[in-house]
Amino acid sequence: MADQIQKIVTGLPELANVTGVWAEADGRVAQGDAAFAADLGIALASTYGTGGQMWQYRSVFDHLLRLLATTAGPDNVTQALRLLSSAEVTGRKLDRYTASLLASSHEAADLAAAFTGRASEELRACLVHELVLRGVVVGEVPGIAGWATSPHWSHHPLGWLPLMRSGMEEGADLPSYSVRGSSHAMPYGPSESRELAVDADARVPAAEETTTPATATAMGTAVANWAKESNGRIEARAFDLAEPLDAESVPAVLLALGLECLHGVGKKTPLSVAVRPPAQAWRVLFAAASTGGAYNSGSYGAYGRLAAWQSLAALAGSPEGTSAAEVETHVLDCVWHGFGADTKWFEQVAWDIGLAALSPGRRRLAVLAATDTD
Repeated sequence: MADQIQKIVTGLPELANVTGVWAEADGRVAQGDAAFAADLGIALASTYGTGGQMWQYRSVFDHLLRLLATTAGPDNVTQALRLLSSAEVTGRKLDRYTASLLASSHEAADLAAAFTGRASEELRACLVHELVLRGVVVGEVPGIAGWATSPHWSHHPLGWLPLMRSGMEEGADLPSYSVRGSSHAMPYGPSESRELAVDADARVPAAEETTTPATATAMGTAVANWAKESNGRIEARAFDLAEPLDAESVPAVLLALGLECLHGVGKKTPLSVAVRPPAQAWRVLFAAASTGGAYNSGSYGAYGRLAAWQSLAALAGSPEGTSAAEVETHVLDCVWHGFGADTKWFEQVAWDIGLAALSPGRRRLAVLAATDTD
């Protein structure tokens, strides 16, 4: 086996296509030889480095990792973890990616090997929340429960998140993986919700903008990857209102706030506004954070979950340091609206988001708009 692996590693740069290498690995794993795929991946990483730019290496290594991580069976999990934990293969982003692959394809009981054997803390933390998103009660899974409920990882960013899936999160759009690719939903279009008309006679209370750089950043956490890693742009703003606002008057107020994303709205470019359940707001933000925009792959499930919660918390006006349980209460007490318009600001391709949160006291309106294009 060592000679065959060395032959593949040495000849890889000369290949015009790598489907033959894929087929060799596929056949070995199908015959129960998962160790071959892990050994080959480790040898490739040792020779070319995990940050190597050679397309043949990137293609083969990703295929090997996906093959082990998405093929059912405890031995495949063991070998995927061995590949990922080798000295030649490191990286937090790779941990996040692999956690998503593993959680989508294996039983939680098989994934307990990551918590009882060799695996990074980052991979474990991501696996915990990838499983939570899929409805697994991690505190009841032998091998996982001890690590997941231990206080030793409370300092980790993901430690803030609840270990039980919230009711808001039950409709999360999670990717489906195979050895050859993946697919996921894009929940940015119209949804079943109560449409609101723009009332020209609605009383519009005076509004004072209270946006700070920190507030804008926090509200835009879930869509930040669109701007940083793709072609996206974001508008995140908060306003204090002089009088309580009825939910039905939100469309008129949105037009009066001077939002860049709504510049140009008029008779020929109507504004669409609808009341949305909090779960729909979470679902949109989670998809934006976890799967990314036009030219990036997002943060995957665990960090996508964190980013969605952070954006919701800021939009709902939760103070810094608020617990996840308190944030959920604030979010459920807000009235959420989705909005959009065919303005020049929105790209109108596939990635358009407009959300507005009216606080429980109806005296604060927070707005987040984002758009991206290929």
